[in-house]
Amino acid sequence: MASTATAPSRRAPHLRVVRPGEAAARPAHRAAARPDATIAVLLLSTLALVLVGLVMVLSASSVEAYTRYGSSFLFFRRQLVFAFVGTLGMMLAARMSYRAWERLCVPLLLLVAALLVLVLHPAAGTVAGGSARWLELGPVTVQPSEFAKLAVITFGAALLARRWDRLHDLRLLVVPLVPVVAGLGLLIMLQPDLGTAVIIVACVFVLLFVAGARMKHLLIGGLGTAVLGLGLIRLEGYRWTRFVSFLDPWADPQGSGYQVIQSLIGLTSGGPLGLGLGAGRQKWLYVPNAHTDFIFSIIGEELGLLGMLVVLALFGALVWAGTRIAMRAPDSFGRLLAAGITGWIGVQALVNLGAVTGMLPITGVPLPLVSFGGSSLVACMVGVGMLVSIGRRSARRR
Repeated sequence: MASTATAPSRRAPHLRVVRPGEAAARPAHRAAARPDATIAVLLLSTLALVLVGLVMVLSASSVEAYTRYGSSFLFFRRQLVFAFVGTLGMMLAARMSYRAWERLCVPLLLLVAALLVLVLHPAAGTVAGGSARWLELGPVTVQPSEFAKLAVITFGAALLARRWDRLHDLRLLVVPLVPVVAGLGLLIMLQPDLGTAVIIVACVFVLLFVAGARMKHLLIGGLGTAVLGLGLIRLEGYRWTRFVSFLDPWADPQGSGYQVIQSLIGLTSGGPLGLGLGAGRQKWLYVPNAHTDFIFSIIGEELGLLGMLVVLALFGALVWAGTRIAMRAPDSFGRLLAAGITGWIGVQALVNLGAVTGMLPITGVPLPLVSFGGSSLVACMVGVGMLVSIGRRSARRR
């Protein structure tokens, strides 16, 4: 007679009993372990733009660097060093709690203001191209106005976050934000540097819009700022010449319209795929500032329409990721800080591209993360690190 004893369990070794409540915990753990896609897009687009910038700075600056200094790699080596410093700054800002910037905003603002005053002193500031914008600290040249953008954004975000539910009061909206921005703007205008002042004012308007300021206040402020800007343009002869040449660059093709015309020649001569990396002709001292403000013209000539679209797509991805981080920020300060940084990079890119393509007057602002300029590169990468910090905090909360 066969045994009726119960056979031993033969459960597969890879299966196990699921206890109550464990099934819900495992997917949440796996979701938390996955890297945030928004942060990945932000970092990949940023690093891709920096890499494109390094390659194009080498190509666009090689002729001028060899002509002036006897080495085609001079500007490239400097940009490579600043890219390394910017990467360290981005990593440090990403690991810091973004809430720390709420406490550091006033010291940062005072430090930047002191540097902006110092740069105007003849014994300390370095004059180039008719502007006193740089401080030489040993072998390093620093442009304080680039860090002023970050200082104004952090200060404005902290101030508006504390007054989030009282922004309908115009007095609380204006004081002390407007006097602080006006003071820094005056110091920057004395350099003179209208382009940077425009970017800073635009960042403040982005902060006010995201904070929920009344539309009539924004419209009145925008109109007043536009009138003031036109007045500043009219008072300076070279600014007015630039503005008139923007309206009709062909009226003076060998004078005020020369730079825009040469830039358009570079953009249109590349065709769909470009002349080839390093094969551009406009960098042979035809386009002034080929490796700084007008580097996008060299990109269009050597990499063609395809290269330009790739760069625009990378900026679009960066702005999309920054906007998404701002929308998902865990608090009002993080939302405003992320929006301000994203607006800064996006607006500055639009202003630069508008000047290169002749759609806006020339303002002398670099293309973020791409143009040659150590201070601009480091400041932008630190800003991206702050976005990463906000994104990581919101991801952990979700």
